[in-house]
Amino acid sequence: MRRFEVSCCAVHPFTCEIEPMMLFSDYPRRFCDMLDYYKKYFSFMNIVGAEVFVLHGHKGVPNSNKEVFCERYMKLREAGKEFGINVAVENVSRCLSGSVSYLKDISKMLSDDISFVLDTKQAVRSGENPFDYISALGNKISHVHISDNSEIGDCLLIGKGRFNIRKFLSELYKISPDISVVLELYNGCFTGVSDLTNSFNILDNMIKGIEAKETK
Repeated sequence: MRRFEVSCCAVHPFTCEIEPMMLFSDYPRRFCDMLDYYKKYFSFMNIVGAEVFVLHGHKGVPNSNKEVFCERYMKLREAGKEFGINVAVENVSRCLSGSVSYLKDISKMLSDDISFVLDTKQAVRSGENPFDYISALGNKISHVHISDNSEIGDCLLIGKGRFNIRKFLSELYKISPDISVVLELYNGCFTGVSDLTNSFNILDNMIKGIEAKETK
């Protein structure tokens, strides 16, 4: 990171797939064990300067107890705050968090004490419009995973789909110019480093253009 002057804004844990079992089961002791483990992530984040911790959350069923989710989330969030870390819930299609209505419900239950990670491809996979998450969650969005999409795929290189990325970024900027945006493409969605750098440069130029326009 020092060599290439790169900053790290967020950390995505490899344990996300076992979060339903470890964080949201009926075994409080298991949750406590995992909470201690997650503090190791927070400590690592302090080393690399990351501030947003990405949480997938619970899978369950649509009528899963939202009170339990909020209770466990708040304990994790409070632990993160001790390290200066913002624990944020990501909209993931295979989880309860994929639903805009679910996120609106827990957001209302926790008032201002919750943050979100908005993933555009996961929104499409959930059958939701990425713009609806902006409308529903507003300034509680602190981090974004972005890619293009169209009828041929939901995780495309920037400029290879039909998603109005410039408008999307503009709406995010109106909420907060401090929201961090990361180009996230799955392994089979690009062929080499040049694809990533080209998409990054397009995205970077869009953001700089929006910043210049909004600060005039």
